Amino acid sequence: MLGMTIDQGLRPRELPAAAVTGDPAVFPDLSEAVVGRIGRSMAESRSEGTRRTYASAWRRFTHWCATQGHAPLPAHSATVAAYLVDAADTIGPDGVRVYAPATLTKWVAAIAHHHSRAGHESPTGQEIVRATLSGIRRDYAAVGDRPRNPRAALLTADIVTIVAAARNAVDGWADAVLERRDSALILMGFAGAFRRSELVGLDGGDVRVHRHDGVHVRLRRSKTDQEGDGTVRALPITDRHDSCPPCAYVRWAQVVAAFDTRGRPGVIRLLTTAEPFETHVCRGASPRIAARVPLFRSIRKNGNLSDTALSGAAVHKAIRRRAAQAGYDPDQVTQLGGHSLRAGFVTQAFRNGADAHAIMRQTGHTTPEMVEAYARERTPLVGNAVTILGL
Repeated sequence: MLGMTIDQGLRPRELPAAAVTGDPAVFPDLSEAVVGRIGRSMAESRSEGTRRTYASAWRRFTHWCATQGHAPLPAHSATVAAYLVDAADTIGPDGVRVYAPATLTKWVAAIAHHHSRAGHESPTGQEIVRATLSGIRRDYAAVGDRPRNPRAALLTADIVTIVAAARNAVDGWADAVLERRDSALILMGFAGAFRRSELVGLDGGDVRVHRHDGVHVRLRRSKTDQEGDGTVRALPITDRHDSCPPCAYVRWAQVVAAFDTRGRPGVIRLLTTAEPFETHVCRGASPRIAARVPLFRSIRKNGNLSDTALSGAAVHKAIRRRAAQAGYDPDQVTQLGGHSLRAGFVTQAFRNGADAHAIMRQTGHTTPEMVEAYARERTPLVGNAVTILGL
């Protein structure tokens, strides 16, 4: 299968066949530890989220092939086309197609990935697969099935309202812990145009109070920076203390520092003796947090902070919970999620007159076209001649 000689026991399972396929030389006599390290490095070439998505999609494809009597690896291009058609024709109890075109596209990418890792030519590049997927997309569009349903954007007024409601609802020190964390998540996430994965990936050493800029947040890696070149996003001090991202960071960092040094009693003491939040707190001494501990963490019912980072799903739930608490309509709440903060930043920036390149400075998008997509979907009247018709 590999088209070469490999001495027994020299290639552990974690080293993909693609790493050696096509090399006419005998596989070198490497230690099991070195070969295993190569395999792990190859696996790390893709993000954890992508690896999970591909693994799930591959399990589904191999199961379908087993039930239909087809070979999954290497798979024939007609097998992949039949797989896509079968999925596209799957109708749920509500009469709606179960799988969106974007899902099918991810499945195709996963099939291509696993063929490449195994040293096989991918069947997904064949015309029968590409034409089938294109035809499915056109068919969906023609009947209006499974249109894109992006998360609703939270604008500045929404952010201010939601954060104010969270603070007004505090009743006791345990509520205060949760409020400080959620306010920091929301204000920093909005001002920094962060993806939720970027927020939950922050460690204590990634954020520094800056006497001129507010706070500097260093992203060690992101969706568009998988190799970790890193970038810094500045969150400026705002006119209002109650909606100031640096203040929100400092208030939460105080809780983290108190818990990490003195535990739950330290947090209780901090919050029960704290002065009312009536002015900026970001211009004073910065709390010291250990560099390699998660900044945003889950909070147990007894008020203790967990040792592990908050999950992306928890960010999603926190935004919805706080919006519901602020009195938003339930239908509106269901349209919100972790991406509402980043989408809100781009939408508000366009509404306020920023151009795509200025927005890209904060969002980290690599092309203006990606940012312009927000403008077409969320700010259709900005820069539109329809507003000067004089009707």
